[in-house]
Amino acid sequence: MTTPWDRIRGHWSSPTWLRTVHVTAGVPIALISMALILVLVALSVVVAWTVVVPLVALLILTRIVPLLTWLQRCRFAAFLGQDIPPLPRLPRDGSPLRRLLLQARSGSLWRQIAYHLAVGPLIGAAGFLGGAVAWSACLVAAIITVQLLLAGGGSTTALPAAGALALFVVVPWLLRGITALDTLAARALLGPSVKDELARRVETLRESRAEVVEAADAERRRIERDLHDGTQQRLVSLALNLGMARTAFTDLPEPARHVIVRSHEEAKQALKELRDVVQGLHPAVLNDQGLDAALSGVTARAPFPVRLSVDVPERTSPVVEAVAFFVVSEALTNVAKHARASEAEVTVRRDGDVLRLVVRDDGQGGADSAKGSGLRGLAQRAGSVDGTLRIDSPSGGPTTIEVELPCT
Repeated sequence: MTTPWDRIRGHWSSPTWLRTVHVTAGVPIALISMALILVLVALSVVVAWTVVVPLVALLILTRIVPLLTWLQRCRFAAFLGQDIPPLPRLPRDGSPLRRLLLQARSGSLWRQIAYHLAVGPLIGAAGFLGGAVAWSACLVAAIITVQLLLAGGGSTTALPAAGALALFVVVPWLLRGITALDTLAARALLGPSVKDELARRVETLRESRAEVVEAADAERRRIERDLHDGTQQRLVSLALNLGMARTAFTDLPEPARHVIVRSHEEAKQALKELRDVVQGLHPAVLNDQGLDAALSGVTARAPFPVRLSVDVPERTSPVVEAVAFFVVSEALTNVAKHARASEAEVTVRRDGDVLRLVVRDDGQGGADSAKGSGLRGLAQRAGSVDGTLRIDSPSGGPTTIEVELPCT
């Protein structure tokens, strides 16, 4: 059972002394931070006409502030056990001047400066003075109580003794409140903002989705290889043997020959269907020869003439190539089913880091992604790699589907 003494004694345990050290250590760190930042700001203002000096000062500031933030984070972790989450890293692409301006415009830099320049020193000074005064008063009251007891003060020792006891109880609560306020300010100004957290979660989701898409594509390729090297080869062998039997055993009774002929035809039909399935999973030619060869096969099998133009001097990632292949293949399938077109045109080209696909037909038009699952499927495939899909299909035609896929 917890006694009142146990509750009071808990105030004097190691966390109280660590909070005291935390508040005390914050004072020199705050003074150093203020001095460095103010010197750089004053130097930039005094010689602003040089332009170069303010830029150099800003560059130094963007290097010093994260170091000061790291020092503060170490203080919170060492004495309070509080982990202040690190700020997200800014992109490193672009010129040094662009990165410098991007850092100067980021809200996280100015939030850190606000803590080092105002909030941290204010809380640190208030905490240090409050803690120092409270501990000093507690110590003085305890010394007076001991002196009165040694001098035989009797009842006169009651007041300072009660004051010392009260301060021993109150000071830990005071330090707890100060450090809680300091932690709250540090998390708000030195840690990531809500916007940063949302951006981090979006990036995490984007990476997770990319990993899922890559895993699914790898699994399709594995299934395609297994079917091609295993089941398909067995069906080929079976069809060949049945064909040889059909040719060789001409003197068999008619029912037996009928069974062989029917089995041979069914084996060939099963082989054709399996090849279509394998082609739909992931065509081997796409891995071996790229989009041009794979799309040439798709357009050649279309039930109407299709003009194909592929200009991709540098191959993209296997996942993007697979998405591009299936988008064109499904788009042509939709044209064959619904458009009543007499011809179509497919254009594929790479512009920098974007792969652009255009599928155009001379059909009846009126295509709407809200009315069918085929076009929604195209949009979902493009969206799986952060691509975009646009449809222009007025009533009466023609229909144009434009897809942009990022190659990075």
